[in-house]
Amino acid sequence: MPPSSSLAARSGGHVTDTFAMLGRRQEIALVLSIFALIAFFSFTSEYFFTVRNLTNVLGQGSLVMIAGIGVAIVFISGEVDISVGSLQAAVAIPLIEVMNATGSLWLGLAAALLLGLIVGGINGYLSAYVGINSLIVTLGMLFILRGGVYLYTGKTAIPDDIYLESFFIIGNERFLGVVPWPAIIALVLLLIFMYVMSYRPFGRKVYAVGGNAEVARLAGFPVKRVKFICFVISGVMATISGILLASRLGSAVHLAGIGFEFQVVAAVVLGGVSLSGGIGSLLGMALGVLILAFMSNGLGMLDLPTEWQLVITGIIIIIAVAFDEMKRRRAG
Repeated sequence: MPPSSSLAARSGGHVTDTFAMLGRRQEIALVLSIFALIAFFSFTSEYFFTVRNLTNVLGQGSLVMIAGIGVAIVFISGEVDISVGSLQAAVAIPLIEVMNATGSLWLGLAAALLLGLIVGGINGYLSAYVGINSLIVTLGMLFILRGGVYLYTGKTAIPDDIYLESFFIIGNERFLGVVPWPAIIALVLLLIFMYVMSYRPFGRKVYAVGGNAEVARLAGFPVKRVKFICFVISGVMATISGILLASRLGSAVHLAGIGFEFQVVAAVVLGGVSLSGGIGSLLGMALGVLILAFMSNGLGMLDLPTEWQLVITGIIIIIAVAFDEMKRRRAG
């Protein structure tokens, strides 16, 4: 093995090993929090702890989890992506329009994925290669996509006129009549990317680049390419969540995805993914999604006004970010 490759392997392994114990402790705390939430809401609401409700929660959280995979990977690489909500709305337009024009689900899916790849590629190129701050790039993309959706739709939903059963199934039907298909898709994608981030060279590169981009560059990592790929992955994951949302709604809705990016970022940060990069896991992100999903569902069953649900979610985000900052200072 060449010296640079050996150093790179040691660098990626060092980043993973350093925070493995802390990560496991945080994931255990997140699991215990989920059990506590389930126990609390089970006692306060007779309808909470039912198979139907729990699987509904999984279905509701699946779109956040899918997009969260991509956003978490971007965060771990040391960058930010907040354009996922607007992208979720935008990809529904080529999806529905192409399906209506051709009668083909596959062509519609291809059109949606192409848009997601283009947006992810633009975000990645401007951030990684041009060097523009990724928060500014993706904030600008958020407004561009949202404005484009409003202009194209005229703020009117574009319906699925051909009513393809296969399109309806992916967002609304249940596997074996129990678990929503979006939850199954989210689980499969989560397991795939957990494997990639934990056991494949690309995952080690992402952690190394996010931990210290300059050290990673000196170790031989293609820093810009790694970050570019992370943004493309985020674009694809947001696209998949957008396809599932369009299936649920049966149309391309201009209001779709508003505030969605904040749900995703909240879950990612709550799950222990560091805003400074190099720290966190997709399992933690997934647990963060479940905590917020169970909390939202349970508070809704207690008839707590939406305003208070937002306040509580905001408090949790601030606490999670504060904990991340303390963890970063200790690591430093």
